[in-house]
Parts: sequence; C-alpha cells; structure tokens
Amino acid sequence: MKRPNKKPPKGSPQWMTTYSDMITLILVFFILLFSMSQIDVARFEVVAESFRNRMIFDGFMTTFDSEQTSGNVDRFNENEGPVKENFMQDSEDANQESLEELLAEVEEFLEENQLEEVISANRTDQGIVLILQERILFDTAEAKIKAAGEPFLDKVSLLLSNIPNSVRVEGHTDDRPISTAQFPSNWELSGARASSVIRHILATNDFDSDRFMAVGYGDTRPIVPNDSPENWQRNRRVEIVILELSQSFN
Repeated sequence: MKRPNKKPPKGSPQWMTTYSDMITLILVFFILLFSMSQIDVARFEVVAESFRNRMIFDGFMTTFDSEQTSGNVDRFNENEGPVKENFMQDSEDANQESLEELLAEVEEFLEENQLEEVISANRTDQGIVLILQERILFDTAEAKIKAAGEPFLDKVSLLLSNIPNSVRVEGHTDDRPISTAQFPSNWELSGARASSVIRHILATNDFDSDRFMAVGYGDTRPIVPNDSPENWQRNRRVEIVILELSQSFN
C-alpha cells in the first residue's frame, strides 16, 4: 500500500514570517536612532552657519568636540541665551551704522541740490525722515501739488532712484477742522496729500510701486503744539520716511 504523497504547504515557512517581522522592527528601530541623531547635528549646523565669521561664536566652537556627540545639546542650550543676546546686539549695531550712512548720503544730496532750506532730514529708529512743509507743495486745504513744488519732488525722486529702500509717505495737518465736499475732515486731506506725492514720484521714474505706502495721520502727530499760526504751519507737512533696509511693509 502506497503512502499518500503529502505536498508541502505553499508559500514561505511560518518561521519566515516571524523572522521578517523581527528584521523589519530592527530596521525601523535603527532608522529612528539615525534620524534622532541627526536632529542635534542639524540644529548645531544652523547655528554655526548663522554665526560663522563672528567673534561671539569662536568661544562656543572651542567647546565643541565632535567625538562627544552626547554633549552637543547641553552645550548648545547653555550657550543659546548669551549667543542670542550677542546676535541681537550686533544686529542693532549694524542697523545703526546703516542708518548713519543713509543719513549722511541724504544730507549730502540735499546740500548738493540746495534743498536744505526747504527739506529737512533726521534719523529715527525706522529710517531717515524727509520733512516738506505744506507751503512748498500745496495750497491751503488742497491736495494738488503746486507747479512750484514739483521740482523739489523731482529731486527727491532722483534720490530715491539711487537707493533700494522702501518708502512711507505721511500726510500731516494742524488741528483746525476742515469740512469740504472733497475733504470732510483732516483724515481725507492728509491721506490725499500723501497719495499725491507718491503719484508724482512714480510718474517721474520707473519705480516699483510696491516700495511705497501712503498714510494720512490728520492732526494726530503734531511736532509742536497747535497754539499759534507759526506752529500750525510747521505741523502742516508731508514726511517721506526712507525705511531702513531690514524693514518692509510685508
């Protein structure tokens, strides 16, 4: 009597399934270890790149030992506070130097173009401010630029064409109320004047309009008390703020 032929089961042996699962888990485990080990290195590289060539980073680099990876995070956390403070201070110093250079350039331009009597320049923490009095550009209660004021704006336009900075044009009035069909209040008048200045500047050069912003402040930002005709006149002005390069409208 012949023994029945037993065919082996199809597929891989059952032990192979368990073995495959184990190998897969081991692989995943090592991938996790590898990825976690890269986080510290990546974080350190970002900081190293940001502060390369800076003296504030030299001391930090000397304490780093590539063979002691486990200590990277502790040393980074210990130095993160002082390094950040030094970086902020260096950035502020660089910003101040940039503003000083820009102010010197603007003052030289005003002197060469004989504009010192009609346009004043001063520095703020945002940039350089050019102040143009109302009588230079506009008639009372009007937002249309006078023909006599156009040459001054043309020279300002020439100045702006030589620098890449963003520009905010601000309109300011005194505190005496206005109420006309065109300008119901000082808000509308100040905003319209700022817009008129920008439109004229854009028409004189091939500027990117995204560089400019018009703002109307009305009588909310006087530079002197509104208590005399002379002070009213000083408060009626247009300010052209040449922003520091690190600042933008976005």
